[in-house]
Amino acid sequence: MGYCFQRRHLKRTLTIAIVVGVLLTLINQGGIILAGDPSAATWIRTALNFLVPFCVSNAGLLSARS
Repeated sequence: MGYCFQRRHLKRTLTIAIVVGVLLTLINQGGIILAGDPSAATWIRTALNFLVPFCVSNAGLLSARS
């Protein structure tokens, strides 16, 4: 797992997670957030919009390694 947290890899995977997370949040939760009516579930879904691409990009990084 230390391989994924090397600076050069972490920079790439975090960039992917941020870009994809922002896009997914705008598409899926944007209306709720902009309307000013987000619930706790909205924020959990928003966090997952960032966590899932981070995990997927790390999985790709590890699969390319082997």
